[in-house]
Amino acid sequence: MTTTQTVTFDMTIAEIFSTFPHKSQKLAQAMTNAGLHCTSCSAATWETLEAGMLGHGMKQEECQKLLNKLNAILEEEQDLETITLTPRAAEKFRLFAKEDGKEGCGLRFADTAGGCGGFQYVLDFEEKPTDNDVIFESEGIKIFITQGMLGRLLGCVIDYVDGLQGAGFKISNPNVKSSCSCGTSQGY
Repeated sequence: MTTTQTVTFDMTIAEIFSTFPHKSQKLAQAMTNAGLHCTSCSAATWETLEAGMLGHGMKQEECQKLLNKLNAILEEEQDLETITLTPRAAEKFRLFAKEDGKEGCGLRFADTAGGCGGFQYVLDFEEKPTDNDVIFESEGIKIFITQGMLGRLLGCVIDYVDGLQGAGFKISNPNVKSSCSCGTSQGY
């Protein structure tokens, strides 16, 4: 496995996710947005990034642009002492809360056993904390986390991305040690 701290053209899709599991969801979304729709296909994870991009008809300039985007994602800073919502994620959370009649609710952030990597994230509306909650605030939204999950979730950045293959909340978690080949579930 490559020990580099950057994504390179000769890395396989699976190697990218296993080398950078804490950023796997955002990396997978960037690849999908660029046209690599099979990043979660087990048949394609063995391909190198370059082979996958060229196989999808990308020009060399497009390949370089995606590589630069992936490495920019790796360089994004994370505050390891809190839970952070990006402005885009906060905007979408407020919109969804309004649509669901849950204006004023906070965000319940958790993880649960599931997926092919061990754990999946759970996001939901929450009116008030439980006695066992730790409360954070980001972008004016209260974030409720059960005390026992802090070791796995502290430092997460919750973002919202739109793409041709779907949209949704994506989490970057500095505590993740492994990720499934599709970048949607993780292990600690």
